[in-house]
Amino acid sequence: MYSPSLTEYPYPSSRRVILGKNYAAATSQPLATLAGMEMFWSGGNAVDAAIAMAIALTVVEPTSNGIGSDAFAIVWDGQLHGLNASGRSSQSLNLKEFEEFDRVPQLGWLPVTVPGAVSAWRALWKRWGKLPFEQLFAPAIRYAEQGYPVSPETARAWKSAELLFLSQAGKEFEAFKPTFFPNDRAPNPGEIWGSLNHAATLREIATTEAESFYSGKLAERMANFASETGGYLTMADLAAHQPDWVQPISTNYRDLTIWEIPPNGQGIATLIALNILEGFDLAQYPRDSVTSLHWQLEAMKLAFADAHQYVADPDWMRVSPAQLLDKPYAAKRRGLIGDRANFFQAGLPTGGTVYLAAADQDLMVSFIQSNYEGFGSGILIPETGIALQNRGMGFTLEAGHANQIAPGKRSFHTIIPGFLTQGNQPLGPFGVMGGHMQPQGHVQVVVNLQDYGMNPQAALDAPRWQVTTGKNIWLEQSVPRSVVLGLSDRGHVIQIKPDGRNFGKGQVILRHNGTLIAASEPRADGLALAG
Repeated sequence: MYSPSLTEYPYPSSRRVILGKNYAAATSQPLATLAGMEMFWSGGNAVDAAIAMAIALTVVEPTSNGIGSDAFAIVWDGQLHGLNASGRSSQSLNLKEFEEFDRVPQLGWLPVTVPGAVSAWRALWKRWGKLPFEQLFAPAIRYAEQGYPVSPETARAWKSAELLFLSQAGKEFEAFKPTFFPNDRAPNPGEIWGSLNHAATLREIATTEAESFYSGKLAERMANFASETGGYLTMADLAAHQPDWVQPISTNYRDLTIWEIPPNGQGIATLIALNILEGFDLAQYPRDSVTSLHWQLEAMKLAFADAHQYVADPDWMRVSPAQLLDKPYAAKRRGLIGDRANFFQAGLPTGGTVYLAAADQDLMVSFIQSNYEGFGSGILIPETGIALQNRGMGFTLEAGHANQIAPGKRSFHTIIPGFLTQGNQPLGPFGVMGGHMQPQGHVQVVVNLQDYGMNPQAALDAPRWQVTTGKNIWLEQSVPRSVVLGLSDRGHVIQIKPDGRNFGKGQVILRHNGTLIAASEPRADGLALAG
């Protein structure tokens, strides 16, 4: 059984394990975590807390998510339930618009799909919510109306986006720039930022239980602005959107069961990699060793080769998740790993994001929502605060590919909430945000927890790696130099990254012997709290 050490702390950090008996919350932004705690203190449950935190994050971390985001969730209420609230591309999408591109562009209307996050808030609340829907919006509305001090990591991300978004011309970008870059610059750390339009829109969503967003006044504003500025999003697209309840997929790794949302999300890449790693005895080598990291890197590359080839809108996939998670297939793929770094192709099997976690004694929630690339498309619907995501970037333009862009289709999604169980009992939610770092972060957290017995905070603090392309990998500066040299000797092409911004931002809440253990990512501004 998983038995974390709550005293041993192998990696330096200013954070310590947070322990609670009744409830816990963890996000990448302290004010969002406090929004969740407000719900607990008001008699709400973990779902109320998770929704309130998600809504608050659209205000306090707009560089990563917004009202126009997509979302996924996994909820434990005695059994696991998955929610896929990703939106589809417009039914009126004109594919000729993409002929001049070699990939879906980042900005403008072309990468915009129907935003699904608001539908996730409503669906979760209707099924499990205890407090009034409007009450869940109160902290976010307060932050937006009164303003809040921008936290350091969010300010850094904001500053890095300054040149790109301020240089955009065109009517579709006019509302975005004065809202997020007042005085033609990003806010500095500690500077107060707020948005009255954002607050008004959240109040409209709250009072109409999200109906306005998909079939009312807000939907009309989105559709009209698209029509006026060359977009394809229509009232019909918005009205047709529905989040889907799905059965999470899983694999057993040692004696842990790891759960992910099925495609169109990339969580299956985590499970494929763990199936491959299961055949290696990682624990016989130190956590920071050449052999352990080499096996993990190679397994991740094999998993990505298959995920990028086959994962798409499930209605378009030619290979099933069960085929990709077949243990004999994993054994065949494992056989391709040698002592040297390799470049792998997909096999032939047979047969810019915010993450948050919340838990109480009855419910546990793993939730993630995202604009995708930074602020998203650069399109903000005037006088609303609705910044639209660019999830369409997840499509490929490769002809005949299962994930090729098409009208009315869900794209490959990077955002993935995770969950751990053991012996049919919940351990709890976990996640690591950050594009294609996400399944890699999931693998590393699971290995740290299971193979190396780390507590949740130590598992997040540990030095990370990231597979990029071919034999190229990124390593955090804190990876020991001897390991860096050893991996280089094995043929890995290494780039050392001097800070943690390239390696994801995660949260974990696990239950152990009746105690909730909460942890938040040291690479973000985050906060875990429990009571």
